[in-house]
Amino acid sequence: MKILFLNGPNLNMLGIREPDIYGKQTYADLERYVRDSCGELGIACEIFQSNHEGELVDAIQRAYQRVDGIVINPAAYTHTSVALLDALKAVGLPAVEVHLSDVSKREDFRQVSYVRLACCKTFAGYGFEGYRLAAEHLQSLANGISKE
Repeated sequence: MKILFLNGPNLNMLGIREPDIYGKQTYADLERYVRDSCGELGIACEIFQSNHEGELVDAIQRAYQRVDGIVINPAAYTHTSVALLDALKAVGLPAVEVHLSDVSKREDFRQVSYVRLACCKTFAGYGFEGYRLAAEHLQSLANGISKE
């Protein structure tokens, strides 16, 4: 199984940007965590981060027929990007939305997620662990195991 992990704008600033919300670990720490978790689960992974919406759309489109699922933390594009939603719908791959913080307990504008409309599950507020939970969920789907 191969999963594409997509990270949106400002995630490259982890450890610097609002550490009281996002923690003090860096983006390199997140990448290492994802690779280690996938290694333990026997999953191949590809990780991509961009601050540019079109590059994220391109990465989703390139995933078509190359990966078995997508884990996406669209960051601020969660609340604004119909383009990401449409790209996810177009490729038809199982996708899981991840957020480091619990967006349900944050500002009103963060309550809308366009991307969620194309995702089979959302993990928010679990920090880095949300990425592992997302990978496990996609793995269980691929293995035909229902994991609620």
